[in-house]
Amino acid sequence: MKANIDIQTKEDKSYSVYINELKTLEFNTKVAILTNPKVSGLHLKTLLSKINANELYIITVPDGEEYKNLDTISYVLDRLNEHQLDRKSLIIAFGGGVIGDMTGFCASIFLRGIEFIQIPTTLLAQVDASVGGKTGVNNKFGKNLTGSFYQPKAVYCETSFLKTLPNREFGAGVAEMIKMALTFDKDFFEWFEKNDLKNEENLKYAIKKCIQTKARVVSLDEKEAGIRAVLNYGHTFAHVIENETNYCVYLHGEAVAIGIVMANKLALKMKLIDQNEFDRVEKLLKKYNLPTSYMIKNINNFYETFFHDKKTSNNKLKFILLNHIGDYVIKNNIKKEIVLNALKDNCIEK
Repeated sequence: MKANIDIQTKEDKSYSVYINELKTLEFNTKVAILTNPKVSGLHLKTLLSKINANELYIITVPDGEEYKNLDTISYVLDRLNEHQLDRKSLIIAFGGGVIGDMTGFCASIFLRGIEFIQIPTTLLAQVDASVGGKTGVNNKFGKNLTGSFYQPKAVYCETSFLKTLPNREFGAGVAEMIKMALTFDKDFFEWFEKNDLKNEENLKYAIKKCIQTKARVVSLDEKEAGIRAVLNYGHTFAHVIENETNYCVYLHGEAVAIGIVMANKLALKMKLIDQNEFDRVEKLLKKYNLPTSYMIKNINNFYETFFHDKKTSNNKLKFILLNHIGDYVIKNNIKKEIVLNALKDNCIEK
């Protein structure tokens, strides 16, 4: 016996990303802002001056990737219930990528889904984490292994929030920007080599360019069944590094920078890129004081952790590699010894 359930959906998941256009936001409903102490201390007063809502609540969670877990999600959901938000209510993510990921995840599961808005305050979140609808938290097995695809109602990127970023946080965002240029746009990578992002006009241009690139990719592949996986270039390695260091040593973008170098070492071994290309990428990452190496304690353990990556399918690892600067190739049949050899060359085993 079979019963067919034919669900027709006309859900429109499109939304706008606004750059330096955050004016007064009017909400005829309850609104909760999820943030952390650092961001609220610096910018919450500014944001509150721009929001009118029936009822407005502030939910504050600790700052840091190590708090991006189900315990924190449970805490946030309890606060949403206490404030009696309903299905017409809205949550605002006000912070970096960690806040954005958790806010989106809470919005996707609270009352089976309510709307949320992203107002990212870090460069990394503005160019990458806040756009595309990836939400989730980490667990002991790896990064973002519990989550959902859930698109925001809108994204507001204000470069004024970036003026208070520490240099490390700024560099972490640059790593994600370089990632996009390396995989999709050779001319953009060469622009990075020639221009300084400390110049405000250059920064605005680069943010817009990265958002346009990611928007195009997400529109083609919302749930990472194809081309969107390319945005994980460097991340397969980075997620292992973050997991091994308990998310306490490197910022996400810093781990991505190391992951890019590791991926490039593998691509160099496979003759997909040449030494000059490898050196150019490493030089650009170092320009923004990003780390480019990592000490592996046990290379075999490092390799085995790859299998917890979300892109792994049928027990086969999938690596996003450069096929020269500005182009990419997806490899899912690389022999273990080739990968281990690349790791040994780029890292120090003790």
